[in-house]
Amino acid sequence: MLHLFLLISTIVHVANAATSWSIFLLAGQSNMSGRGGIVNGTWDNNIPPESIPNLAILRLSADLNWQLATEPLHRDIDTTKACGIGPGMAFASWLLRKDSSIGVVGLVPCAVGGTNISEWARGGELYKGLIRRAQAALEGGGTFRGLLWYQGESDTVSREDAESYKTQLQTFLLHVRADLLLPVLPIIQVALASGEGQYVETVREAQLGMDLVNLRTVDAKGLSLEPDGLHLTTPSQVTLGKMLADTFLQSQPSSITSNASRTPPNFVKSLFHSFFGMVHVHFFILFFCYLFVIES
Repeated sequence: MLHLFLLISTIVHVANAATSWSIFLLAGQSNMSGRGGIVNGTWDNNIPPESIPNLAILRLSADLNWQLATEPLHRDIDTTKACGIGPGMAFASWLLRKDSSIGVVGLVPCAVGGTNISEWARGGELYKGLIRRAQAALEGGGTFRGLLWYQGESDTVSREDAESYKTQLQTFLLHVRADLLLPVLPIIQVALASGEGQYVETVREAQLGMDLVNLRTVDAKGLSLEPDGLHLTTPSQVTLGKMLADTFLQSQPSSITSNASRTPPNFVKSLFHSFFGMVHVHFFILFFCYLFVIES
């Protein structure tokens, strides 16, 4: 009977938290989508405690439905290679641990591995996909709390790409803010820990030299890498997620309310649908009550 009480209590807590609901975009390339735990092209299925599912953490799926967030977060977004652990779940878990008033955290995965900053330019498929997913995330109301951006490894190969990185990144970020009608959308970017070419420091200098309102930078340099020398390990991704959360909380970025309806999505119903398909929620409420009577 205790486990049933705890389950019902958790669902009620999430339902109450749904009135305060925070949305974060996750974009960039493979170290944002997550390659932690990838061995010979396959994820090892090792889920750290910080990435265990939490009823207060949701993800927007590729078909634009909210569902319980589980690793790998980008499994249906970054589909050309195996995805593993990224920073997103640890970020959300650490946020909730440090500030329970954050409410339900809605993660919107958009990162795609191996992408150059030029591929994220306005008008391209990646850009249009990001804007489409961002707009879909806001349809039920809520608050956009920020964009988490980790990209640039692919721009370290060419000197021309590395030297133009700062201008292209700034243009991209300004376009995102303009097209989402969020002129001061909080952005936390990650300065590279690695790269595919010899111009890592050039790109890092561009990232660390960015000067935009409500932009903060977390430096990943020194975090441990997988044997490929490019991707962060699972422990490093957990550390990065916590660094991103701490930066968000310390900087106290502005909350930005969408112009959509303020009526939040039915989170409880969404969660039940994630577990049980399209069966009506009321059936399960009656079922839980029946179990409660039996166990009594």
